[in-house]
Amino acid sequence: PESSSLGICSYTLLPQPQGFPELKNDTFLRAAWGEETDYTPVWCMRQAGRYLPEFRETRAAQDFFSTCRSPEACCELTLQPLRRFPLDAAIIFSDILVVPQALGMEVTMVPGKGPSFPEPLREERDLERLRDPATVASELGYVFQAITLTRQQLAGRVPLIGFAGTWAWRSYFGGGSSTMSQAKRWLYQRPQASHQLLCILTDALVPYLVGQVAAGAQALQLFESHAGHLGPQLFSKFALPYIRDVSKRVKAGLQETGLAPVPMIIFAKDGHFALEELAQAGYEVVGLDWTVAPEKARERVGKTVTLQGNLDPCALYASEEEIGKLVQQMLNDFGPQRYIANLGHGLYPDMDPEHVGAFVDAVHKHSRLLRQN
Repeated sequence: PESSSLGICSYTLLPQPQGFPELKNDTFLRAAWGEETDYTPVWCMRQAGRYLPEFRETRAAQDFFSTCRSPEACCELTLQPLRRFPLDAAIIFSDILVVPQALGMEVTMVPGKGPSFPEPLREERDLERLRDPATVASELGYVFQAITLTRQQLAGRVPLIGFAGTWAWRSYFGGGSSTMSQAKRWLYQRPQASHQLLCILTDALVPYLVGQVAAGAQALQLFESHAGHLGPQLFSKFALPYIRDVSKRVKAGLQETGLAPVPMIIFAKDGHFALEELAQAGYEVVGLDWTVAPEKARERVGKTVTLQGNLDPCALYASEEEIGKLVQQMLNDFGPQRYIANLGHGLYPDMDPEHVGAFVDAVHKHSRLLRQN
């Protein structure tokens, strides 16, 4: 029964990675690889989040990063939305900021305010404070343990997505977070040092992502949350080359390690100006935020990649009936194949779980009807 297949996470059950249960629902993976599906698969960014009362209850006992470092807690939080909704994928509960932490940057989570960075990089010589990127994967063993435990506890119900954030700019440069002014000051005043930092980050991200697949992740999503702040010129100079490099090196790393390839998703928020380039950056799936018209996006990227997205998260404040209509329109616009339904960004803490359920159900219902017609 499903209830037992998503039971309590106990770390003593941890198996060897090769001993995973057989996958029962591969719709998400087939859509990601561009294969035909009977319906449109759906998952939500931040589906394990504060909008769920059980999430708030689990998280109440410890601070944010302590939770991230507990494989049992991450497993439990990852599974919670799947106990409520018939989602087609799980995404491991973690945070993109564990990478800067592993590189030696101090990151604290201030309740009600979000992440704080007490000692950002101010001068070029501050780059020497960063740890060797080759050590990052070993620092993040707790993420790999969480993935292996969760994959076992999922009991093959749906695939498990691993992820990382590309540059998490604010964690390195501190202030000016709403405008990214401190980070962009570096890009304009210290372009060489900026590239040096980006090389360090890429060298850290590649083994981290390969390690997630070795631990049991069946797909990978790369978040570039600040594409819109960079704009076309800075993005093509300081983000795109590294986004391409990550996919190329992760794919090579999987091959070298003897691991099967997994689909990779790139989600560059507000990066609509670079859709064509992102579609050719070596990722099977391009995630879209809600500012992009699906038909236009499809015209621009062609038929060789799968698209993912892109309902405005705030649409979930609408009535369940209205959510159904918006989903129907979205599915019509994207078309039935090479498409994974999602929101255009993560779920917000004040959202009604019933409305998240209505979104998921509407995708399944209308996508089946769309195929019949």
